[in-house]
Amino acid sequence: MKAALSLFLLSAASLAAQGPPGTDIFVMSFSHQGGAFVVGSAVNITARPGYDNQPFFSPDGKTIYYTSERGGQTDIYRYDLADRLTTQVTRTPENEYSPTIMPDGKRFSVIRDSLQFLWAFSLDGTPAAKPLLDSIRPIGYHTWLNADTVFVFVLGTPATLRRAELTHGTAAIVATDIGRALLKVPGGRAVSYAQRDSAGYRVRVIDPVTGQGESLVRLPEGNEFFIWTADGTLLSASGNRLLRWRPGDPDWSEVARFSEPGLQQISRLAISPAGDRLALVGGEPAPKAP
Repeated sequence: MKAALSLFLLSAASLAAQGPPGTDIFVMSFSHQGGAFVVGSAVNITARPGYDNQPFFSPDGKTIYYTSERGGQTDIYRYDLADRLTTQVTRTPENEYSPTIMPDGKRFSVIRDSLQFLWAFSLDGTPAAKPLLDSIRPIGYHTWLNADTVFVFVLGTPATLRRAELTHGTAAIVATDIGRALLKVPGGRAVSYAQRDSAGYRVRVIDPVTGQGESLVRLPEGNEFFIWTADGTLLSASGNRLLRWRPGDPDWSEVARFSEPGLQQISRLAISPAGDRLALVGGEPAPKAP
């Protein structure tokens, strides 16, 4: 038993030393024509070795905020789509993850430091003096319902989904054993998340007021991420295929298939507020043998 524990700790330390896996963010046009979605050519906006992930569009759709690990330090960066310009936004001794524009449009929230508190930053990268929720940690992911209510993924065994109120500093558990995808449902007050079960993940929505929930569809095998379009369509991915599901559909159907080496295993997805662009996260291709 001691030998097995030592081997586990050695493996964990080795993984930590290696850092997060190499990923890139690809952006493409997206439109709805004649009842079908049309996807444009994919452009790699983070074409460099290392971890670039967790894309989030600005409210005007002109920039993308994302997490980037460089030299052992994780900060938030911004990419201007028109100028194709990358700018470092946060410069702190702590690590920042999961940039999310807050409902006021003047700040973005992140998961910060080794304790994984929820923090707010101004758009120029200035941090608030203290966490938004100073008694709730470790938080992994989050999504805003309104200016005072945020749903957070709190790490644990199992991980829990909690409805947190900034005014009161409370965080009531509303679901357990969840995945990393948390999103407000367009056009309503419901929140959606990935619910884990013995077969994988399924999309589930919950009414924050009544607490009533409903399961919608099982996510494609091997993926726990999804996004919504404005018309209520779900998008997810399997391997190099972008998939869609609409209420009433028996299963997922293919929207596009990518040939780019970096998009052979799509994970996270993001969509611009106007619904005219997608951001997809793919794994870096394995280096070619010499």
